[in-house]
Amino acid sequence: MTSTQPECVDVVVVGAGLSGVGAAHHVREAFPDGSCVVLEARERIGGTWDLFRYPGVRCDSDMQSLSYRFRPWSSSDSIVSGADIREYIEQTAADDGTDARIRFGHKVIRADFCTETATWTVVALRGHTAVEFTCRFLYLCTGYYDYERGHTPELPGQSEFTGPVVHPQQWPADLDHAGKRVVVIGSGATAITLVPALAETAAHVVMLQRSPTYVMAFPRRDTLDERLGRVIGPRRAAGLTRWKNIAIDTALYHSCKRWPTYMRSVIRKENAAQLPSDFDLDRHFTPRYDPWDQRMCLAPDGDIFAVLSDGRASIVTDVIDEITSDGVALASGEHLDADILVTATGLQMLAFGAIDIAVDGAAVAPSETLTYKGMMLSGVPNLVFTIGYTNASWTLKADLVGEHFRRMVAHMDARGFDHFVPVRPDDMAEEPLLDCEANYILRSIDTFPRAGTRSPWQLGMSYFHDIVALRYARLGDPAMRFARSARASGRIGSVPS
Repeated sequence: MTSTQPECVDVVVVGAGLSGVGAAHHVREAFPDGSCVVLEARERIGGTWDLFRYPGVRCDSDMQSLSYRFRPWSSSDSIVSGADIREYIEQTAADDGTDARIRFGHKVIRADFCTETATWTVVALRGHTAVEFTCRFLYLCTGYYDYERGHTPELPGQSEFTGPVVHPQQWPADLDHAGKRVVVIGSGATAITLVPALAETAAHVVMLQRSPTYVMAFPRRDTLDERLGRVIGPRRAAGLTRWKNIAIDTALYHSCKRWPTYMRSVIRKENAAQLPSDFDLDRHFTPRYDPWDQRMCLAPDGDIFAVLSDGRASIVTDVIDEITSDGVALASGEHLDADILVTATGLQMLAFGAIDIAVDGAAVAPSETLTYKGMMLSGVPNLVFTIGYTNASWTLKADLVGEHFRRMVAHMDARGFDHFVPVRPDDMAEEPLLDCEANYILRSIDTFPRAGTRSPWQLGMSYFHDIVALRYARLGDPAMRFARSARASGRIGSVPS
C-alpha cells in the first residue's frame, strides 16, 4: 500500500542517531526558513546508542570529543555509558527542536533523483505502508553496519549447548548472569567492555580469543577538566579539554603509525604495570599486527586489567574445537565450563542502510562510485552522507560534514544553482574506502563506495586536515559541478562556480 500525496521538504535526513541529530542541526542552520524531516526506522532517538544495550555498553571515545561542537559536553566524566550518550543525543534533539522533525518507524527503502526537477523522491515504509517524500537534498546518516544482525559465525556443535547463546547486538533484557559461568568469545571493543561488566556479579567470566587486541587504560573522569572548570568556568574548560583530547588521540595514532615498534613497547609496558608479574603478556595482549592497524581498545580506569588481576575474570587465547553441552572444547584439549556463551564476534557492515539509490531511474551501485571529500558519491547529485573516523571520535567528522553541507547550500543559493554532482576523473585509480584491517571491515568493504588515490577522492582520517578541507577551503573544484535544472534554466548542464 502506498500513500498518495508526497510530502515536500528541503532536506530528508535518514537516521536519528548521533550523526542524524547533528545533521538536523546543520540543516536548520543552512535553511533557517526551510523544512526538514528526519526519518528513523526505530522508535527512539539514539541509533547505535539505542540499539546496543548489553552490560557496560559505552564508547571508546571520550565524551569531550564525541560531543557536538555546537553543544559541548558539560561534565568531567570522560568515558560514559551508552545510556548516557543516548540521553545526551535526545536532550540535544529536544533543545534544538529536532525531536519535532523526527518521523519514527519510517524505514527508507528507495531514493531516486530526477535531474530535470533537481529533486529526490524518497520512499519509506511505515509499517506496511509506503510513504513518499520529495526533497532537494538527501542526507544519509545510516552509519555503516547492519542493525538487524551482527556477525555470528557458525560454531561447531553450538546446537548442543544447553544454556543461552547471546550476541551483544541482541542482548535479552531478562538475561540473568549473576552467579553464572560466562564465556565471552571475542577480543574486540565489545568483549573488552563486556568482561568487566559481567564480572561484577558473574561467578566467573572467561574472555576466549583467537588472537589478541591492543588495549590501553584511559581515565573515566578527566581531572584536568575539573581543575580547569574551577579556574576558568565549565564552558571554557570544556573547549580546552576537547582540543587537548583531540591532540592526544591524534598524537597517539600518528606515533603508532610512524614508530610501531617503539609504541608496541610503550603499550606493553603500560599493560604490564597493571597485571600480575607472571601474566603471559606475549600470548594474551601482544597482537601480530602493529598498533592502530586495527582500532585500539580502551579500558576505562583499566577495568579489564583489574578483573583479570583479582581473578574475577580470565583470558584464554586458543582455537575453538567445538561447543559442548556445558561449555567450549579448545584445540589445546582444555575445556571451558560455561552456563552462558556470549558471541562478541563483531558487526556486519551495510552500506547506506541497503537503500536502493537511483539517478533518473538508473540504479546506483555504491561499490561502483568514488567518495568525494568522504561525504558525497561520484555521479550522484545532491546527496551527502556521514562516515566518521575510525581513529578518533565519530562526531568530529560528522560535524565537519554538516558544516561543509551548509557552505555548499549557501554557495548554491547565492548563485542560483539547484544541484551539484561530483564527477569522477577518467584517470582516477581506486582503493578501499577504509584503510583498516579490522575483520568486520574486511568482510564487507567491497560492497561500499571506493576511495580514490588522491584528494579530494579519499576518506581522510585526519581531523586537522579535514578542518582545512571542509571548513575553510574554497568550494571551487574541477571535480565538482554545480548546475541548474532544466526546469529552472531551460537546459541541463554545468554552470561555472
